[in-house]
Amino acid sequence: MSTTEMVAPVSFTERAAAELNRLREQPDFDPEMFLRVGVKGGGCSGLSYVLGFDKKEADDVESEVQGLKVIMKKAHGLYLMGMEIDYGTGLDARGFIFNNPNASSSCGCGESFSV
Repeated sequence: MSTTEMVAPVSFTERAAAELNRLREQPDFDPEMFLRVGVKGGGCSGLSYVLGFDKKEADDVESEVQGLKVIMKKAHGLYLMGMEIDYGTGLDARGFIFNNPNASSSCGCGESFSV
């Protein structure tokens, strides 16, 4: 399997990177997993974000962001270029928060968007 590397279109805040590293350090974490960032059809605004650990597929592109090996489908970079992923711990924002400059609208939960 060949590896295509690219400049990552996304970045993580310190809080998000710390939470992702905390998840990777769990005893049952499979070290062969990569962090997948992407989009999929669906959600109330048309597209939903993908963020999770996954096995690398033949058509994935790989990059390294703040020490994390990130994979995504090449076409997803168009939707995610310049996006910052944060991690909230407050009462009004708990979990990963997607700050996407390409989104023309998003839903109330922040997990769905349109361009």
